[in-house]
Amino acid sequence: MTTTAPTPSNDVTIRPAEQADLLAVYRIEKSSFPQPWPFDAFQRFLDTPGFLVATEGQKVTGYVVADCIPNHGRGIGHVKDLAVHPKRRGQGIGRQLLGRAIATLVTQGAGSVKLEVRETNDAAKNLYRDFGFEPLRKVPRYYDDGEAALVMVKEL
Repeated sequence: MTTTAPTPSNDVTIRPAEQADLLAVYRIEKSSFPQPWPFDAFQRFLDTPGFLVATEGQKVTGYVVADCIPNHGRGIGHVKDLAVHPKRRGQGIGRQLLGRAIATLVTQGAGSVKLEVRETNDAAKNLYRDFGFEPLRKVPRYYDDGEAALVMVKEL
């Protein structure tokens, strides 16, 4: 059996998140994670350059939340949240969002980017590895359900 990597949809636009996007973002969050962020968490990141949405027409199909913290002249980027609507997964949207988030973090002075991912989330770990993220450490019982997180880092 031969498989090919998904090609990104040409109809997807990546742009900064707006207030009007938040309900759709929250719905995707709830359908994607057993411990979803609360709605107001997204509101707090609205003016962050790394809060981006993927849209197809007027419909939000995915999002990423990333920010950069100054650290002795070399910022540390953090991809805090990334999700794609369950019906649109496997079509390259997450890849486009992550790529744009990393580019945004570079413009903000990040010298590296970190993220946390569930130890059992193989699809996400594979995506991150494709972008050059490497496992740094495991954090036992990171999530409320007791699952460990894998901290992954990419040097820029």
